[in-house]
Amino acid sequence: MSALVCALLPVQSTPAQQPPAPPRQDQPEILRVQTELVQTDVMVFDRQGRFVSDLKPEDFELSIDGKPRQVEFFERVTAGSPSEETQLAAARGASRKGAANSTGPVPLDRGRPVFFYIDDLHLDPSSVYRTRNLLTKFVDQEMGQNDEAAITSASGQIGFLQQLTDNKTVLRAALAKLVFRNYSIKDSDQPAMTEYQAWRLDNYDRDITDYFVDETMRNNPGITRESALSMVMNRAHALLAQAGRITSDSLAGLEGLVRSAKSIPGRKLVFFISDGFFLDGRNSDANYKLQRITSAAAKSGVVIYSIDARGLVASLSDASSPSQFDPSGRLQRASMGELSASQDGLNALARDTGGKAYFNSNALEPAVKRALKETSTYYLLAWKPNQETKESRKFHRIEVKVPGKPGLTVQVRRGFFGVEPAPAANKTRRNTKQVPVASAPRIELSKVMNQPFPEREIPIALSLNYLNVPEKGSMLSASMQVPREFFSFAPVNGKETAVVELGGTVFNAKGQAGAKFSDRITITAVTPETKGQDLAYGHPIFLGPGLYHVRVAARDEKSGRAGSAHGWIEIPDLSKGQLTLSSVLLGTRPSMLSEAAQNRQDALASIGLSVDNRFPSGDYLRFLVLVYNAARASADAKPDVAIQLQIVRDDQPVVTTPLKKVSVEELTDLGRIPYAAEVSLAGLPSGRYLLRLTAVDRVNKTSASQQTRFEIQ
Repeated sequence: MSALVCALLPVQSTPAQQPPAPPRQDQPEILRVQTELVQTDVMVFDRQGRFVSDLKPEDFELSIDGKPRQVEFFERVTAGSPSEETQLAAARGASRKGAANSTGPVPLDRGRPVFFYIDDLHLDPSSVYRTRNLLTKFVDQEMGQNDEAAITSASGQIGFLQQLTDNKTVLRAALAKLVFRNYSIKDSDQPAMTEYQAWRLDNYDRDITDYFVDETMRNNPGITRESALSMVMNRAHALLAQAGRITSDSLAGLEGLVRSAKSIPGRKLVFFISDGFFLDGRNSDANYKLQRITSAAAKSGVVIYSIDARGLVASLSDASSPSQFDPSGRLQRASMGELSASQDGLNALARDTGGKAYFNSNALEPAVKRALKETSTYYLLAWKPNQETKESRKFHRIEVKVPGKPGLTVQVRRGFFGVEPAPAANKTRRNTKQVPVASAPRIELSKVMNQPFPEREIPIALSLNYLNVPEKGSMLSASMQVPREFFSFAPVNGKETAVVELGGTVFNAKGQAGAKFSDRITITAVTPETKGQDLAYGHPIFLGPGLYHVRVAARDEKSGRAGSAHGWIEIPDLSKGQLTLSSVLLGTRPSMLSEAAQNRQDALASIGLSVDNRFPSGDYLRFLVLVYNAARASADAKPDVAIQLQIVRDDQPVVTTPLKKVSVEELTDLGRIPYAAEVSLAGLPSGRYLLRLTAVDRVNKTSASQQTRFEIQ
């Protein structure tokens, strides 16, 4: 078993160096603009809602604050495509972040980042139920193989699980935390007053004012009309102040999400799911917050689609509140605009960020599908900002038209701040204690590791795998690989030397930090060949069953450049006795394994396992997996397990093998059955794939599956 443990650890807790990675597939040639530009993405649809794909730069008219601007850069972009990040960098007139000729791991067919921001501060119980069903169907049925998603909420009730990930187990766990929280705006006085009625009172609606003044005088005999009016207005202002704080908190959370998404390459899609809110310019900063969100969306490459979680709405009356006696019909007349008023904020968020709002439909799933389809392709326009635009603190309006082509609808972000307003003052007392020079690099490494999304200045590959070790339990192997071109070598004592700071932390599903590791690696380039080798580093950790989040980071000491990587892994509970598979470990070799060697432990121990799971086209992909808790036949007391392999691309299987029996000959530990094999990658085009293994226990008629991702170059 010790040989098997070594095989499963691609890198031990001491540093190792990986051979140079094969050259990457060339990216499409992109025209580079040398002047820093401002860019915006534009979608154009015809009357049938289809994207208009044949437009040229001269078809567009762009104006900023009503003044025409020349389009300096024009490109049609496919969201999530390999060239999207390069095209966006070209439109800014800047190189992609990192090395100028970086060959860091950029997926060849990257999926799309999709965020769901659930405004649970404005959701009733039935809307929470519909939202949970909507997102469950998205995760189970609509989420693509290479997509990443994040489920976040305004209240923060989802907690540490509201992170961008492709791990559906994490997303389902996040959804399980979404429950109804009562944030309704009410007071105890009579007659009962809703937020909308308070808003109409504050805007001097005659019908609403007369009704509440009359009722207040009836409930308080002897008071004057002026006193009753004062009491009514005080109630309204108190309700609106409370509602304003809740709306402000919700929009502040959305703004934070949009701003943090700037570090993620490409265009990001955010779904804002809510029962709506009122844009109260007198008692809240909602309108200003909308401008901040619009500006942040422009700079982060975010488009927002709003969904009214109430579905098809006939009335906004609250069944939990007693109906008000109003034979005059004044309340009914004044409440006719309540629904549309509550949707104004949803509409503004979507319209001003280049998206759409979906209202009055009980079928919420089509809205998500349409949004994903509509935002899959867009035009990228860029213009040269003048000095006034760059230095002004005012909100600048963007307008894009396609003149001479009637019937087209243009969706574009409506504006941005030239200079972003300062964030709200932080009243927390600053720690002015000086940091020792020796600990400063470690603090910088921790800052990078604690960012909400991975820092890609140094693109790090992270591999998380687990297996069960006899008498020790489940072991997590966290391995990282740092690309060679990001090392800064300098002569030290006559040798070319680079120093890299490494660190990592393991969190549980609640966000509580557990095991940590750190190291300072000195790399000496003995020859030009070793100078070009990647750095690989691994750390084994023994953990109990559960869902874990691992963050690692690396920092080049000389240049100060740093990068990080995040990953999730679920360690199963083997004590339940259910058929279970270990992680799938991948490697490669130039020739086929012999039939006799495929299940021998000495063959397993000889497998050189990969950290970044990137393999040359036409090579052989080797894999290794362990089968736990296989039942034993009554006849010979031996397990009878067969394994099927599938290779999947874009959610479609491209390779499927028949079930193959797993040999248990010469094995002494039948509770941990190793299986190793290999498959040819010949004929498979470059791109991202899933390797999916399914084990069938033919004794007790159960099955278990496990999968891992890899890339062909």
